[in-house]
Amino acid sequence: MEAGPRGLGRCAVCFWLAVAFDSLGLVVLLLGVFVNVFFYDLLIYAGAIVIFLSLIWWVFWYSGNIEVPPAELEDDVGLLKKGGGGLRGIGGAVRRLSSRVSGSIRNSFRRNGGPASAREGPSQGSRSEASGAGQQQQVVVSMATITPQGDTSRTGAGGDTAART
Repeated sequence: MEAGPRGLGRCAVCFWLAVAFDSLGLVVLLLGVFVNVFFYDLLIYAGAIVIFLSLIWWVFWYSGNIEVPPAELEDDVGLLKKGGGGLRGIGGAVRRLSSRVSGSIRNSFRRNGGPASAREGPSQGSRSEASGAGQQQQVVVSMATITPQGDTSRTGAGGDTAART
């Protein structure tokens, strides 16, 4: 068995990229602070952004070096444990039972054409709605544009009100 990674770990490239981004960002930021140029604010912001982007490489380096023993990984990725007995046998039996039950439910829906509420006929539809089962129905909504119309008794031919004439 391997003793484990030494030094920088398995992701040395990400480590060196993070260090390079940090150094470049720090140099650009310090140039913006201490050098008398008219675009110093651009240098300060650019340096801060480059340092912020180095966090991506630090996260890659750290997460790439996380080690999880295979015994802990078995439960998460569904690997079957070798050797039976004790709780392992019970866990396997429960897993098989769960697979059978869910498979039979899934197959019964396929065989019968869907849930019971979708297969009801027109005579049973009103009964299911009254019992609250809720059958899907299509609702048609018509929309029309309504323009506001003025009171015709108050307007004249030229659009003037009757009070002015």
